[in-house]
Amino acid sequence: MLLTITTTMRPATDLGFLLHKHPARVQGFEVSGGVAHVFYPEASVERCTAALLFEVDPVGLVRGRRGGPEGFALGQYVNDRPYVASSMLAMALKVVYRTALTGRCIARQELADSPLPLEIGVPALPCAGGPELVRRVFEPLGWRAEVAGVPLDPAFPEWGDSRYVSVRLAGTVRLADALNHLYVLLPALDGAKHYWTSDDEVDKLIRAGGGWLAGHPERELIARRYLSHRRRLTDAALARLAEVDDAEPEDLDNAVPADEEVEVDRPLPLQVQRRGAVLAAVRACGARTVGDLGCGSGVLVADLLAERAIERVIAIDVSATALRQAARRLRLDRLEGPRRERVELFQSALTYRDDRLSGLDAAVLMEVVEHVDPPRLGAVERTVFGYAAPATVIVTTPNIEHNVRYATLPAGSLRHRDHRFEWTRAEFRAWADRVGEAYGYQVRFLPVGPDDPEVGPPTQLAIFAKEAA
Repeated sequence: MLLTITTTMRPATDLGFLLHKHPARVQGFEVSGGVAHVFYPEASVERCTAALLFEVDPVGLVRGRRGGPEGFALGQYVNDRPYVASSMLAMALKVVYRTALTGRCIARQELADSPLPLEIGVPALPCAGGPELVRRVFEPLGWRAEVAGVPLDPAFPEWGDSRYVSVRLAGTVRLADALNHLYVLLPALDGAKHYWTSDDEVDKLIRAGGGWLAGHPERELIARRYLSHRRRLTDAALARLAEVDDAEPEDLDNAVPADEEVEVDRPLPLQVQRRGAVLAAVRACGARTVGDLGCGSGVLVADLLAERAIERVIAIDVSATALRQAARRLRLDRLEGPRRERVELFQSALTYRDDRLSGLDAAVLMEVVEHVDPPRLGAVERTVFGYAAPATVIVTTPNIEHNVRYATLPAGSLRHRDHRFEWTRAEFRAWADRVGEAYGYQVRFLPVGPDDPEVGPPTQLAIFAKEAA
């Protein structure tokens, strides 16, 4: 398997700093399934190419196995694995260029943060979908793709092309982004993996595609093929990509056609208005300890920590990936002393009692309840209002009546793929009043966003205040 990365920046040999591989050396790395070699066929000031050559051990891959998916005994040994880009090459890419994938380069960090003129070469790539599919997945990411079909047999052109293509990509892209594109898209185009696809693969997909996959027009196809067409895993990945905090470009709360002229006095995005309304409610109740229940990527947590009156913030989410994103956003690895002690992140599900949530002055469920299956909503109510029982609970949720104001939202659709329901204003009030009465809270309601005289605001907010004993 062969993959080349070329740059024409000056000096081009700085590519060695970014990849953490010296242009004057040939290096080998033991990788599951074989050995990966890195070398530089050309290295000058004007042009530099790094080649990753992965030598697969086809016997070692199947040694000790009983049978296999190939359908006949020799199929485990006679196959295309040693020659074509696949999940094995993606795995080698991750092992060999691990630091470059993260975008870190102590020697040339400003270069690692900058888009560079890059050319990527993959001479043999299996792709059930042909050249057009390669263009569909790479070109929205800023690449120019030159794709040629590989004939079944050059001596018999009438037989047509095989399922393999030769790919050359060119673009001005940050190197870390380019590597993450390849890490996800090589196995996605192949449509299969050489190892069992487990739940961990969803985390890998979100981690590598977190900055670009949510807004990709072919995200469903990419996720499905990357996850070996396993429906449960694909649905889980798409649900994470559809989360409000993780995919703001797709948020229909902020739906504006791409070609619409931006006005100077354009109102604040709804996400910003929503967080502002929540912060105002937190300030009004005088809370010193606040829980962000369902914190997502930590946008609200950062706002809460900016409030000097708040002494401690607890942030939880059911998604480990979301918590890692929140930790990166908050730069928890750099916080020390009292600043670090102000915030605590941990994984927890709101459908189960968690004693760590006790003693909060206020709890926030911002765009959370609509992600809960209705039969499990009662468990959330017991956990938050019954067991944790903070003095104040702040809940926001979409107003489904307002959906008709979104021209790009098909009639009858919910705003996000992961929403289990969306309430009308009357339904939300009925739920909040019932919960307040059951657990001893008084409730008041506020609109968030423009309050349309016919269909109401896009977001509805309820503030639950514990009744005095």
